Amino acid sequence: MPLIRAENITKNYRVGDMEVPALKGVSFEIGEGAFAAFVGPSGSGKSTLLNLLGCLDHPTSGTLTVNGTDIATLSRSAAASFRGEHLGFIFQDFNLVPVLSVYENIEYPLLMVRGWSPEKRRERVLKVIDAVGMNEQAHKRPDQISGGQKQRVAVARALVGEPKLVLADEPTANLDHDTAYRILGLMKTMRDNFGTSFIFSTHDPKIMGEAELTFTLEDGRLVQEGGAA
Repeated sequence: MPLIRAENITKNYRVGDMEVPALKGVSFEIGEGAFAAFVGPSGSGKSTLLNLLGCLDHPTSGTLTVNGTDIATLSRSAAASFRGEHLGFIFQDFNLVPVLSVYENIEYPLLMVRGWSPEKRRERVLKVIDAVGMNEQAHKRPDQISGGQKQRVAVARALVGEPKLVLADEPTANLDHDTAYRILGLMKTMRDNFGTSFIFSTHDPKIMGEAELTFTLEDGRLVQEGGAA
C-alpha cells in the first residue's frame, strides 16, 4: 500500500459570495521513502495540497489517505494527534523559537505531543542533533547561528518525533545556492538513514532537480507526473 493515495481531491475556498476552486480532481500515489516535489507557478494549488497532507485543512471532496488513514475525515483534535504522531514540517523561514536554544527548539515537538520521559526525549534529541551536525551549536539560540544552520535545526526538529512523512514548504527559499544544495543532500541522507519520506512544495529548480518524483500542478490540476531524470 502506498504511503499517500489521493483520489479525485477537490478544494474550494469561499471568497465573499464566490466559491473559488484551488484543486480540481487531483489523484496520485506516493510510496514510502519518497523524495518528491509538488511544483508549479503561484496559484497552481501546490501549497493547498501540502496543507491538506499536513492535516491543516480538509478537502472539499475526494479521499486522501496517509499511512493508511483517510485524513480527509479527521476531526480537528484527531488531525492534531495525527500530525504529532506521523508528520514533520519544515518551513522556508525556519520557524524556530527565538528564546529557545538549538537543543530546546528540537525538543519542543516532543514536549507538545509526546508522553516521553526526559531520558527518552534527550536520547532522541541528541541523536538527531548529531545526525545534522549541530552538536557544537546545541546551546546557541537561533540568532547566533547561520541560515543554513537554522535549516539544519529545522530538519532535526522535523525528524525528532520519528515521523513517516516530512512536508517541506519552499525550504531552500532563504538559503544561498551552495547552502541549499547542502541542505538537500542532508535531507536525502536523513531519508536514507531514517526511512522518512520528504515531500516539497517549491518553485526552486534545485529541488526539482534533486527530487526523485515530481508532480506538476497548473490551475489546480495535476498536469504532469515524472520520475528522476
